[in-house]
Amino acid sequence: MRLRVISGIIRKATELTNETIPMLFKLFLAFTVIPAVELYLLIEIGSQLGALTTLGIVLGTGFLGAYLARMEGLNTLLRVREAALEGRSPADDLLDGALIVAAGLVLITPGFLTDLTGLILLFPPTRYPIREWLKSRLKRHFTVSPPPDDDVIIQQ
Repeated sequence: MRLRVISGIIRKATELTNETIPMLFKLFLAFTVIPAVELYLLIEIGSQLGALTTLGIVLGTGFLGAYLARMEGLNTLLRVREAALEGRSPADDLLDGALIVAAGLVLITPGFLTDLTGLILLFPPTRYPIREWLKSRLKRHFTVSPPPDDDVIIQQ
């Protein structure tokens, strides 16, 4: 029952995050709803496993996440360097680097939901589709379409 409530809250929060929502509401979700869900999860899991076990899991995932983010970040940095030396565009590797930084930030934030998000962003098989989605969003946002042909006036 409780997991249904949490999944309903998360589903509603993710359904609401599109371009039509003002930034203030997105910030409200990020700084109020997510911490409230994290707190609820910590209390529930703590009541099942015990406070010290839950604290150990949270601290352990924080340390492990920071270590894994550092290792992935260094590998990505080497790939960026290789691409630059070979004259290739390091765009994908730079996006990977940004996602790894985001993963590191959410992994050191205490909580189970943020840890899961960080691990999803950290591992390459799950990071790849997110990177491709982000790349398509960035292309759409920064691509300028030419004006229509019927607006062109040629004077002779």
